[in-house]
Parts: sequence; structure tokens; C-alpha cells
Amino acid sequence: DEIVGYKVISKDGEEHTFPLNSASGILTAKGSLNAAVIVHNIKDFLTLLLYDLNENVMCLPHGEQKLPQSVLPLFERYEKLTLWLGSNTASWDSARIFARKLQSNRCFLVRPLEDQTSVYAAHLKKENISKIISEASCVSHPSIITFNRIREDIAAELHNADKVSGVKWQRFPSLNAILKGHRRGELTILTGPTGSGKTTFMSEYSLDLAMQKVTTLWGSFEIRNQRLAKTMLQQMVLQPLEKNLNKFDTWADLFEQLPIYFMTFHGQQELTTVLDAVRHATYVHDVSHVIIDNVQFMLGLSSRESGFLDRFSRQDQLIGAFRNFATIYNCHVTLVIHPRKERDDEALTANSIFGGAKASQEADNVLIIQNKTSQSSLKMKKYLQIAKNRFTGDLGMMPLDFNRNSLSFSDRDDKNTD
Repeated sequence: DEIVGYKVISKDGEEHTFPLNSASGILTAKGSLNAAVIVHNIKDFLTLLLYDLNENVMCLPHGEQKLPQSVLPLFERYEKLTLWLGSNTASWDSARIFARKLQSNRCFLVRPLEDQTSVYAAHLKKENISKIISEASCVSHPSIITFNRIREDIAAELHNADKVSGVKWQRFPSLNAILKGHRRGELTILTGPTGSGKTTFMSEYSLDLAMQKVTTLWGSFEIRNQRLAKTMLQQMVLQPLEKNLNKFDTWADLFEQLPIYFMTFHGQQELTTVLDAVRHATYVHDVSHVIIDNVQFMLGLSSRESGFLDRFSRQDQLIGAFRNFATIYNCHVTLVIHPRKERDDEALTANSIFGGAKASQEADNVLIIQNKTSQSSLKMKKYLQIAKNRFTGDLGMMPLDFNRNSLSFSDRDDKNTD
């Protein structure tokens, strides 16, 4: 055996893994058994060592965030793997994704119910740990389910009702009030007039989630990755980079720790090529949020095709493909799409999205940046309109006040306004 990394746990329970990314080893205990229980943190790992189990105990190197390809061979000898991760639906999502990578037919999952929230919590409640492990549910064929399987999913959702709504935005509390959160498996479409700030807003929107460990894959087909990353870095620190060159390395080191990946594509690309890259990243890096900015640039719809039917057909094909990907891989996809040409005095609607009706029909969420001119001051104001919200049905508007120093649209009261 060889030491290839280590974990640090602080007094407040926070854990850190070194190396930060792509660890090539895993923490294990017990003997050479053919079954193992997999947990995501040191506390649960040490708790299981108190029990006389018939399984080895293994602790994931990067918790629920990702399962690197480099450690997959370490699981090959096991005939049965039981995943017991955290106590919410995000943990449940991670467990199902990891099970796919570990071969579903040998994986069993402990669902996050009231009496089995986490190993340590169950231990404190004096629950029967061995029984909970033995009653873990088998991961069945993804295309065939029974009501019993759905019933347990529903029970898990009811026990975690406050967490089912998804990851909350820290910078956009007004968005939480309407959308409730960012959820896996959904398709979001963002549109708005040319020059309205779609990319800048989506940059901060995704950065907010990445800072909460939502692993993100950016496909920027219109602007270069260098410019996008520079914008995100400035939004992260909420200060102009040019005036703080002495802090660049410190800030860049912090940004490097965020789970953000960038596709190297630029301009027109084949749909199959992009989807192959997205699927690969989802498998290897456990990506949970994919952004395509923007659809027209990726498909080259502004120049190559002269026929409207062909343009619409290709865009509909892309939307259908990403809708299918989001569902199958339980990954959130955000598509940035230009609107059709509208009169300047008319507000955009869900029907203003370029192409046919498929975009708004397939989307779970439709976000529209609106420009409105005040009749009294003649000043232009921006708003983000939530025009569709399949999760709750709530619709509404969120003001977008842009800060040029920080490149931020954040509506937090404590944002930097220097």
C-alpha cells in the first residue's frame, strides 16, 4: 500500500482532502471481504468501525461532490457495494450517480429517511446500523421501476421537503423566492435582447452555485474562455481586477478550487461532438450543471443556413437532445438562446425565443432579461422575468442592478458597491 493523500477534519466538522482534485486512493478499513459500505465523510467512517459488520468500510476521497475515475479500480473486487451518504436529496442524487459508475447491478442504496439520515446520526439515535445496511435498496434497471421504488423516493422527498427544492442561490435571494432552488434534471432557458447581459448574468448565476459545490461545465461558444473566466473571477471577489493586481494570485488560487470546467469549443460545432464532451465530463467529473452559451453560435444559425425550416429543425433537435440528456443523467442544463426580432417597445415573452415552440415547451424554467425604460426618469432598468417555472408554477420579476466595478447583478443587501 502507498499513501497518496490525506484528509483533514477540523473541530467544527469541516473536511478537506489533499490532493484537492482527482485523488488516486481511498480510505478503507477491515479485511478482504467481498462486500463494502461506502460513506462520504470521516465521521461516518469512524462510526462504522465501532460495529462488527460483515462488510469492509470505505470513505470517498471527495465526499458527495465527485468520484474520480482514478479510484474506480479499487472497487472492482467487490460483489456488493452499499452506499450510505448524507441526509438530503442531494446526497441521494449523488448516490445514484455514483452507483452508475460503480455498476448498478451490484450497488445498494440507503435512502435518507428520518431514522437513517446519516451513519453518525443513526448511531446517536441508537438505531440498528446493521439492519439499516442489510435493508438497503438494490439499484434496479434504469428503465424499469415498480411503485415500491417510487414509494421510497416519495418518502425520502417528504422527509426532506425543505431540501427537495434544490440548491439556494446566495447572491439572488429573490430568485429563491420564485424558483425555490436549482435542481438536477431540469432544463432552463435564458433569453434576452442583444447586449442585455445574458452571458454576464449567467456567469454570476453559475458561479454562485459553483461556490456551493455544484460541479459546473461551461460551453462558451460566443466568447473566449479567458474572458469568461476573468469575468467570473471579478464577480467572485466583487472588486475590479485591474486595480488589485497584487491580489491576483491569491484570488486565482481560490477560484481554482471551484468545481468549474470549461469546454474548449468556440463558434459552430456539431451537436454530436458537443454531447460527447458533455457526457464524458458528466461521467468523469460528476458534473451537475451544464451551460451552453449560446445555442445560435453553437449551431452556426446566423450564417450557414438560409432556410428557416432547417434552422428551426436543427435547434429543435439540439433542445430535444439536451432535454433527454438532463433527464437521463440527472443533470441540470441551461441553454442561452437569442430571441426573435421584436419591436423595441414590446416586452419579450416565452414565445419570443428564436425557433419554434419546442424550446419553451421542453423547458422547466424560462428566464427572460427585460429592458424597461422609466417614463419619469427615462432611465433603462433591467429585470429578470421568470416566465415559466414547472416546479411550483410561481412566476415573477427580479430587478437586475448592474455594478460595473464588480460586474455583479447580485441583489444581496451586503454586496460590494465601491
